[in-house]
Amino acid sequence: MHAGRAQTLGRRFKVFCAEFASRLLLAAWLGVLVSAPATAQSDGKVGPAIELIDQNGKPFFGTALAGRPYAIFFGFTHCPDVCPTTLMTLTNTLQRLGADADRLRILFVSVDPERDTPEQLRQYLAAFDPRIIGLTGSEAQIASAAKNWKVFHNKIPEDDGSYTIVHSAYVYLMDGANRLVGTMGFQDSEVEQAAKLRRLIEGDGR
Repeated sequence: MHAGRAQTLGRRFKVFCAEFASRLLLAAWLGVLVSAPATAQSDGKVGPAIELIDQNGKPFFGTALAGRPYAIFFGFTHCPDVCPTTLMTLTNTLQRLGADADRLRILFVSVDPERDTPEQLRQYLAAFDPRIIGLTGSEAQIASAAKNWKVFHNKIPEDDGSYTIVHSAYVYLMDGANRLVGTMGFQDSEVEQAAKLRRLIEGDGR
């Protein structure tokens, strides 16, 4: 077998393993959180307890998400396929929704804080809809955010000395009370995504 094909098959297997692990976590999580109450922080404000940095270098706190539906996706800018495909499909879907898309937030959280600086995120996201907010932070901050959404991610060394990251490939759909009401996958068509996001906007994410 040629080395190039072996590497391709290896990457596909890693993605499959990540997808399988993600599905197991998601199945368990859906059973617990779909009907769970909103998350209240110690100051009484509603929202996920996250502290990250956006692509403009400004702090981003989970309280900014209170009372408004949002979709959140975890990935990284060096991702070869799933992340750019997901973000481009989201971009086209937001355009399909028109002005209604302004009623929700779209978050792209990096699981690669080592390489994904705010500047890197800003350059990368310039190719997609400007309403997509890029978020990064320290390893501890990213780990905390990933834990909140039960996101699987694992750093894998490459033969050339670099690394890639296998990770959960779902877009999590959250209502204004910070409850998980559904997911989207990169395999969903733009029509399917638009229908899911429209239901989320209208308060019927299920």
